[in-house]
Amino acid sequence: MPHQEHFLPAKAVPRESLHHFFGYYDKCPWDKSGRHLLCLEVDFFDRPPAPEDVVTIVSVDLAEEKLVTLLASTTAWNWQMGTILQWLATDPDRLIIYNSREEGRFVSVIQDALTSEKRVLPRPVYAVGRDAKFAMTLDFERVADMRPGYGYVGVPDRGKDNPHPDDEGIYYLDLATGENHLVISLDQIVKIEPEASFEGAKHWFNHLLVNQDNTRFIFLHRWKTDGPWKTRLFTARPDGSDIVLVNRDDMTSHFDYKSPRKILAWATQFDAGNHYYVFNDETGERQIVGEDVLTCDGHCSYSPDGQWILTDTYPDEEHKRALILYRIGQNDRIDVGKFYSPPDRQGEIRCDLHPRWNRDGTQICFDSMHEGSRQVYVMDVSEIISSYRRNNH
Repeated sequence: MPHQEHFLPAKAVPRESLHHFFGYYDKCPWDKSGRHLLCLEVDFFDRPPAPEDVVTIVSVDLAEEKLVTLLASTTAWNWQMGTILQWLATDPDRLIIYNSREEGRFVSVIQDALTSEKRVLPRPVYAVGRDAKFAMTLDFERVADMRPGYGYVGVPDRGKDNPHPDDEGIYYLDLATGENHLVISLDQIVKIEPEASFEGAKHWFNHLLVNQDNTRFIFLHRWKTDGPWKTRLFTARPDGSDIVLVNRDDMTSHFDYKSPRKILAWATQFDAGNHYYVFNDETGERQIVGEDVLTCDGHCSYSPDGQWILTDTYPDEEHKRALILYRIGQNDRIDVGKFYSPPDRQGEIRCDLHPRWNRDGTQICFDSMHEGSRQVYVMDVSEIISSYRRNNH
């Protein structure tokens, strides 16, 4: 059956009175051992964060079902993406990285989860390289101005009145030395195949992601006048060279790398409509994925073995968000849950599921408000994954 339901139990972790979430869908909260899960803790969930609102970084012991460590706190965060919190690939049982605000600027912090020893880097991070040697980043204050809920408040945008400044954009950050520099400016990007709608528009970058072999990264170029914003999807090398315009057709939303030159993305193609596409940024080829079963935008990611796509939906007419596993090659969609989304918690303070895989592809976690507070939930999907393996051997 191409579309079926197989709802699985989901358990909130930790079970505490405060609110908990992780943030975006493209990072793994589990440490290498699979025992400890990172999340963020806060005492409210009904308004956007103000500049001095603090979120606490915590580690959950999944075996003991309790908070084991209050690791740090930060004022550089938002509801949709958290504080870009993650384990560092160089030591994924010990080192974490997250964003912070110090002395009137946004920075990032690499911290030892066991000793609390910290090292502060001069820029925040957005997309950390898979080898944890570098990160690609942007101006979070400009994003906050143009897309509330995805940037950070508390630092003014120095280019606020400039539609496309030549000294703001995407930056390369060396995680060992802190050396950083601008690699692609907003002024540079508007000169690549400019469109009539650029006239009078304010431009910004959003949503960076580094590929599997650290040779390229994705970024979205967005611009807005009085109507809805428009988006172009690009890739480039981390040094800003070899820029490729992958999708120019007004809309690209969420994405993940299938391989170093192939990108899964929910996008518009003027000749084919809105679908999940796999774009090849080297050849220009594209392929529709799940045409008749994956019919709406969601936060998509590949399983560690590349055999599954995990995604979700926005609320339906019953205010419920579906959590979806899609078996690649068989066109099978399995809804593993549907979760109520309070209609009075929308816009910047909404709670997208933002589902994420664990490191061996047997569990997923997601953020949700379906039980009346904002919490992180863990779901075991190993039964479904293993049954497909058995049936296809």
